[in-house]
Amino acid sequence: MLKISLFILIGWNLTLYAEIPHFKPYAQNLISKGELTQFVMSEKLDGVRGIWNGKNLKTRKDNLIQVPKFWLVNFPPFVLDGELWLTYNHFEKISSIVRDSVSDESKWQEMTYQVFDVRGVCEKCSLSERLNYLENYLKDFPNPYIKIIPQIPIKNHQHLESYYQEILSKGGEGVILRRNSFSDIGYKLKPFADAECIVRGYTQGKGKNINGIGAIWCEGEVLGEKKYFKIGSGFSSAMRLNPPKIDTIITYKYQGYTKNKLPRFPIFLRIREDGI
Repeated sequence: MLKISLFILIGWNLTLYAEIPHFKPYAQNLISKGELTQFVMSEKLDGVRGIWNGKNLKTRKDNLIQVPKFWLVNFPPFVLDGELWLTYNHFEKISSIVRDSVSDESKWQEMTYQVFDVRGVCEKCSLSERLNYLENYLKDFPNPYIKIIPQIPIKNHQHLESYYQEILSKGGEGVILRRNSFSDIGYKLKPFADAECIVRGYTQGKGKNINGIGAIWCEGEVLGEKKYFKIGSGFSSAMRLNPPKIDTIITYKYQGYTKNKLPRFPIFLRIREDGI
């Protein structure tokens, strides 16, 4: 029955994937105690977002990712949403592999596709049911590179906090909370806030950084207003010599706001992944 149903789905799977979910920062007051049990939690992996549309693997910005043929054997004829991932603290390496116009088979052998959602398999299935569909598909059509991210039903706030601390203790980035229904409502729980801004200029480096930048000037929306501010940390020595280009969108992290309503302690994280 599985093979027959998959054949029927090929013609309309993309119509059920009109929106790509973006997760908002989580705060305890956003979800009541009773409502929290309707959510599941999973580890937030620091990878590059990849959308499998049933035929090709693409970035969130709909750019084609060059993938070796061996890696895509038995990929399903329905939509998958997930993270291309190697291991912790390897975002730059992942990004480099994904951006390469010619796929390197040896590098892709290390890559996994960590799936957190499936679309195009039914009209109003829960998240768990959609992922179970993929799990059953992989029993008949195995692929060692497709991994399903475990979705854990949340018992209460204490359960969530315990899991969150467990993820952080092993070097993880945080936790994703999603309503276990046909819904894109979701939140991200991380030890710091992050946001995007546009590179508008640089300051000259000093001392050991004399030949590179000291900081970048960024333009971004802060508390509903357009602001200009400097980001001076988070850059490697190599990046200070070859910084993100003017007008590039970058992601930075910060710890609240100053009295002047600017990001406090902003730190460069990366060039925004969906610019790939």
